[in-house]
Parts: sequence; structure tokens; C-alpha cells
Amino acid sequence: MKCPFCGHEEDKVIDSRSAQDGRAVRRRRECLNCKERFTTYEYIESVTLSVIKSDQRREPFDRQKLIHGMKLACNKRPVTTKKIESIADEIEARLQELSKSEVTSKYIGELVMEKLKETDEIAYVRFASVYRKFQDKAEFLEEMKKLLG
Repeated sequence: MKCPFCGHEEDKVIDSRSAQDGRAVRRRRECLNCKERFTTYEYIESVTLSVIKSDQRREPFDRQKLIHGMKLACNKRPVTTKKIESIADEIEARLQELSKSEVTSKYIGELVMEKLKETDEIAYVRFASVYRKFQDKAEFLEEMKKLLG
């Protein structure tokens, strides 16, 4: 770390603590040359995630798109916006854990269905009907039988 006062490249850390709700580490440093003190922050570098669509196009991951899809499925259901955002948080965390720069839309859709199935079965069926592109009522009924079975 280069001292902002004299440019010397050696310092010692005097104090470290969590900052910004655990998203950063604040370090208080002292230059070994001029003895001036300064503060630095360390952040986790997040990887920009690309989503591979079914037609092989790639687009950046969009949290708002994820939330919008779940809100449509949960329309007029007893699922709060807070719960939908919590599900989005869980899905984002799972995607970050993969440590990949690309993920398929199919994988994201499966995660959403898994979470909606645990939360509200009607919202799950609504999401599944759009996501899996049910062509007729037979496919819809088949999914319902799986839920009931």
C-alpha cells in the first residue's frame, strides 16, 4: 500500500474492523517512513454474472427481472414483497457461490421454482407454466398431479 502522504510503500496495520454491514474491512494504517496514519477499505470484488438464455444469447444477470417474474407469479397470493426479495437474495447468494461468470437461465428458473414451491404452490404452478411453456391443459394437469401426488 502506497502512503498517500510520502509515497513510501511499506506500512503497518494498526487496527482492522468490519465496515458497511460486513461488506468491507476498514484498516487503519501507519506509514513506516513518515509515521502518518491513513485508512483503507477492502471490498469483495463481485463477478459480473452473465445469463445464457435458451437461444444461447447472453445478457447480464438482472435482479429486478428475477423479482418481476416472481411478483407476477405471486400476484394476489399471500406472498409479501419482502419474502420475494428474500428469495431473490437467496438465489443471488447461490449464484455467487458457484464462482462462475456465466449461468444458464434454466438453472436460475429451477432455483426460482424450488423456492416458490416451498413458499406458495399456486405461485409455483403459475411460474412453472410460463417457465416451462406449457402448451396445453394436459401439461398443466400433469404438474398439478405431481404436486398432489
